[in-house]
Amino acid sequence: MSILQAAEPATGAAGIFNMIWPFILMFAVFYFLLIRPQQKKQKQRTAMLNQIKKGDKITTIGGLHGTVVELADDTVVIRVNDTTKMTFERSAVNAISASAPAATE
Repeated sequence: MSILQAAEPATGAAGIFNMIWPFILMFAVFYFLLIRPQQKKQKQRTAMLNQIKKGDKITTIGGLHGTVVELADDTVVIRVNDTTKMTFERSAVNAISASAPAATE
């Protein structure tokens, strides 16, 4: 065995792993810093949109404030003032400002 053969770098599985581990590390960082928080935020938004009920005071994405008077599967009708009612997609709701009091029976 010569000196040149002993100095050759290791090849095979160990060599491939040494080339791939930086990509695995980058994916893990992206997952925990970008993907996972975005999924959590989307779940919270979906839960908020599903909890809208009549009487809730809401704010739309465009900044319009109003009170929910009617609900459908994908639309929300809000009362802006005494005479004006507007229909929006449910996805246009940005936040619930004040929840309606719970109905007692």
